[in-house]
Amino acid sequence: MRVARIAPLALILIATASAAPNRAVSPVLQPNDNTASAGTVRDGVLALDLNAQTGQWPANAGVAPSSQVEAFAERGKPASLPGPLIRVPAGTMIRASIHNTLARSITFFLPTSPTTDDSVVVAPGGTGILLVRATTPGNFIYRATTVLKIDQGIRVGGAMAGAVIVDSADAPRTAPDRVMVMLTTPDSSIVAEVESGKLRGTAKGWYTYTINGRSWPNTERIALAVGDTAHWRVINATFDTHPMHLHGFYFRVDDYTGLAAARDVKGELGRMVVTERMSAFSAMSMTWAPERAGNWLLHCHFALHLAPDAEMIEATKGVGRVAMPDHGENHALTGMVGLVLGITVSPRPGSKVATAPVPGRRLRLIAVSDPGFPDTRPSMRFVIEENGRQTTSAPGFSPTLYLRRNEAVAITVVNRLSERTAVHWHGMELESYFDGVAGLSGTANQLAPTIAPGDSFVARFTPPRSGTYMYHSHVDDIRQQPAGLVGAMIITDGPPTPAPEDHEIFLKGARDGRIGSNPLEIGGLGPTDTLVLHAGRAARFRLMSLTAVTPSGAVSLTTRPDSVFTLVADSMIARWTPVAKDGMDLPAAVRAPRTARQVMSMGETFDFTYTPMRRGEPLRVEVRNGVGALLARVPVRVE
Repeated sequence: MRVARIAPLALILIATASAAPNRAVSPVLQPNDNTASAGTVRDGVLALDLNAQTGQWPANAGVAPSSQVEAFAERGKPASLPGPLIRVPAGTMIRASIHNTLARSITFFLPTSPTTDDSVVVAPGGTGILLVRATTPGNFIYRATTVLKIDQGIRVGGAMAGAVIVDSADAPRTAPDRVMVMLTTPDSSIVAEVESGKLRGTAKGWYTYTINGRSWPNTERIALAVGDTAHWRVINATFDTHPMHLHGFYFRVDDYTGLAAARDVKGELGRMVVTERMSAFSAMSMTWAPERAGNWLLHCHFALHLAPDAEMIEATKGVGRVAMPDHGENHALTGMVGLVLGITVSPRPGSKVATAPVPGRRLRLIAVSDPGFPDTRPSMRFVIEENGRQTTSAPGFSPTLYLRRNEAVAITVVNRLSERTAVHWHGMELESYFDGVAGLSGTANQLAPTIAPGDSFVARFTPPRSGTYMYHSHVDDIRQQPAGLVGAMIITDGPPTPAPEDHEIFLKGARDGRIGSNPLEIGGLGPTDTLVLHAGRAARFRLMSLTAVTPSGAVSLTTRPDSVFTLVADSMIARWTPVAKDGMDLPAAVRAPRTARQVMSMGETFDFTYTPMRRGEPLRVEVRNGVGALLARVPVRVE
């Protein structure tokens, strides 16, 4: 992995008390689309003057009440969320002058590498100056904190963060090159409660998730045409993990840096994915080209980061169905908020409208509820029906859907629930109308609906490649997905049936969805189930994740004889060989044995092979969270 660095030349601290803090009425913060660089470059030096100040932020473009939020403004210009973009060619000296108009001191951080910063403390009314030289291309984050407890915890004060982009000195800027900064901004109520020590249970509204200062459905709509090449820099300036998922297409990860990049098992740069887990304070450069017209999404797959207010309250406090919204026909506009970008891809002039192929196979996917479960902890599942025969599973689990590569299929989704639903074919390359985002998938003339109780919808597509995928509900995600409306979708080259040496390990959320409850299940396998491998035969592990509250679960294959509840490091992990990511086969050059541990997030799939060498070999699959606590385990028997 290439490591980008910004080497510091010097550090100068100026802290004065020459002026009293500005206590005038705060102006309204402006969203920053990150298309214009701040400051002035002269003789190889970027002179940047920033004010740290408060602003009125009409959260989600006025949908939520406004809050007083700390933010940065370029001197003489409105304050913005995120802060002004710093973008320079490699070799440029950056002279950042920070004037603090706040009532408390700030510490301003300017990156010197993906994991370290230079910093300056600026007193109220004072000015601090930092000098650094940008030496190597990369994507970075500048930020500031105050002495408040919440700032120390999330490492950003209010909205005081922005992007630092260092371009190659001899390379022209590639169009359309876009910078997209994600921020998590607390409102004044959570700031007050954290500071007072009276923090209550988590509730939506405490933090608002934005991309370039806007929350869905008010985020910028990106316009592209079929065949365009898009180069995007996605920057996670938050303390959260965000698995970023692109609907309908693969994208190439050109660069990935961040505080945890060294320990994140990421594979080689240039990998093709549909979902990339972005850990806290990380940055990714991505390239992709739309091949089909229609409406699409790039969004965080952490359902709690997309949930409307009442749904967030229900999931995180466990207080039952609190004023749950009726998503109606337009789930895209009423059922999601936060970290979502809409993408409209127009056809090339003169191109023909694609027609759905005649299906070689017809299936029914029936959504049902299991009786005997409370409405606050429902159990739901899909049933597969073909030629009058049904494939089903235990309550709360949906069976694996096996399809064949290059075989056109028509899947009639039948809704026998008492609520609306829709199905997204996760990772599948297909026409927009069948993608499953009700109210958005398709075109302006034909938008996919939600499926009302008693109604149905026919999805048509032809899987272009074999691999490991998923299908799942795309309505009321934090209720329906943990309830069981998720399943594995395996595309094969041969017969659409299970392979004898394949093992599907699906990380799922518990039905109640609450933080602190049992957060994971493994693809229908209970704690007494056993995976059976055969000595001398290569087994394929198909890992999938649609967890509710564990964005960085680690799956490992260990030879330890027993499990302990907490284990930060395991010295007895086996070695397996990576073969695919998100259904895309990996190049032969990277298919080398490595430690059998994979950190994964919602919306990701991984394929590995492992060949046991002897009968009776002690093995176990374990799933642990980010601090090493055991979440699930399955014993493995080698015959």
